[in-house]
Amino acid sequence: MSDCTKKPVINCHTHIFRGEHVPPYLAKTFVPWPFSYLLNTSLILKLFKNSISSNNKKYQDPYIEKRRNRILKAIKLRRNKLLSGVLSLIGMILTIHVFFIIFKWLSLVFNPEQNEIIGYIVKLQTWLTEHYLLVPIKNVYLQALLSFILFSYFKSGRNFIWFVLSKTIKFFAILPGKMTKDLLERYLLLGRFTLYKNQSKIFSSMKEQYPPGTKFIVLPMDMEYMGAGKLKPENSYRNQMQELADIKENSTNKDAFLPFVFVEPRRIKDEKDHFKYAFNNGTVTLENCFIKEYIEDKKFDGFKIYPALGYYPFDEELLPLWKYAADNQLPIMTHCIKGTIFYRGAKKKEWESHPIFKEIVNLKNEIYEPLLLPQRKNKDFSLNFTHPMNYLVLLKEELLRILVSQCRQDIRDLFGFTDLNTELKYNLSHLKICFAHFGGEDQWNKYLELDRYGYSNELIKEPDFGIDFLYTANQKFSWRKLQDCWKYVDWYSIICSMMLQHDNVYADISYILHDDQIFPLLRQTINNPKLGDKVLFGTDFYVVRNHSAEKNLVATTTGNLTVEEFDSIARDNPAVFLSKF
Repeated sequence: MSDCTKKPVINCHTHIFRGEHVPPYLAKTFVPWPFSYLLNTSLILKLFKNSISSNNKKYQDPYIEKRRNRILKAIKLRRNKLLSGVLSLIGMILTIHVFFIIFKWLSLVFNPEQNEIIGYIVKLQTWLTEHYLLVPIKNVYLQALLSFILFSYFKSGRNFIWFVLSKTIKFFAILPGKMTKDLLERYLLLGRFTLYKNQSKIFSSMKEQYPPGTKFIVLPMDMEYMGAGKLKPENSYRNQMQELADIKENSTNKDAFLPFVFVEPRRIKDEKDHFKYAFNNGTVTLENCFIKEYIEDKKFDGFKIYPALGYYPFDEELLPLWKYAADNQLPIMTHCIKGTIFYRGAKKKEWESHPIFKEIVNLKNEIYEPLLLPQRKNKDFSLNFTHPMNYLVLLKEELLRILVSQCRQDIRDLFGFTDLNTELKYNLSHLKICFAHFGGEDQWNKYLELDRYGYSNELIKEPDFGIDFLYTANQKFSWRKLQDCWKYVDWYSIICSMMLQHDNVYADISYILHDDQIFPLLRQTINNPKLGDKVLFGTDFYVVRNHSAEKNLVATTTGNLTVEEFDSIARDNPAVFLSKF
């Protein structure tokens, strides 16, 4: 991958924030109250650290010698056939009893439905009891003691029970769903990387897995407004950002380090020194503020947003910043996939309908009302913020005009708003946006499966334009098309259509590249002359680690693409996206 005659490889999507930067109650909406508060991030990270610390003691004095002596005793025991046989028999009896003890506990708590597998287990329990091979143990303390002894001292029995439970637990209807499992894996990742004392060490661990000269876009996270609890002062967003600034300024890694600034509209509203600006004739000038310090003084390379945390990307507080970013060609990286990090608070009344899009309520009279968003669960209604159609409100002047008409006067003045029938004097059609994760691999599969749905074939029928979101064939503005695209069209088609229609719209393949099944469509996308220069390489380090190691992701990607294809998405396109190198 290293070639001094080529532009550097750039990983366009990485994270190095620590577990301490994550709010404490991430389990909200996944785990019932009060367990969501008991299962807090700080506790999990502390337990993980203690576990690792305890495990590391095995390799220190005097534990090295003690461990060796235990192994010698185990070897001696195994060579005594009589004693070994007795212990094996005890282990077998314990395993049988503990298995049915745990089965009973699960049955009491989760009340499983009767089915064939459960029936076999009950019949086996009855048969063993009738033949005096299973002794009923009613004392709870004795049940707990036997379980402790088995799991502590009989490895084969412990492994057997874990294996059987992993295969049958789904019949109790308690096997976690995909998102819950993803959350548990996220906890493990946070625990693993919280062992690093600072973000610089995490960055170094990533950098060491790439050839010399590789560069990395580093994306911070500001999760203090997601309704999952407050951070400790020493782990605040500003401290996280200062740590990134120190890496960029002082570290030996600074030449490879391309940090973005996370933008949170609620922080802009709360902290008056966060984003201050002036404007003249549609041009935004930054005044002394946090954003100016990091973008113009510290030379951070772009902006990161994560709408699933509870806001639309066209939030009124963001519009002046997007005008500044568009005019200065500063890139914006936006989260665009269904994930486990989303708003954990109660759904607000204003979120019951879309602020811009409409749906038809009377076909005969063509009456339209705001598009209803009835989802109740956090994981579902948060997708309304993530939906790529929201960015049409920024990119399409017709929709931006409607938005600006609802804003305060200084926003109207900034964009030169006259009235709803007059085009804005200034717009955001040149905004430079990258859709992180390209919508998600599930949306890629949806695109491939929707073979009879017209909109999902528009990329094939109209390869230079894709879906016309706003107008019918006779060039009449259509809320109905926007409604249908929002509800039914796959995100791959939506994102690709925006990439075709706007020069500065990109998408990266971070996270989804762990799935080998994406590569046929990815290659087709890269080799499309209208789309190929808009695709960016990224991995989503370290979030993707639960699926694949970083080196394996790179090896898999380079193995599935030609040299020219990889160079396009990892060298040439990122350089244009960043306007450097």
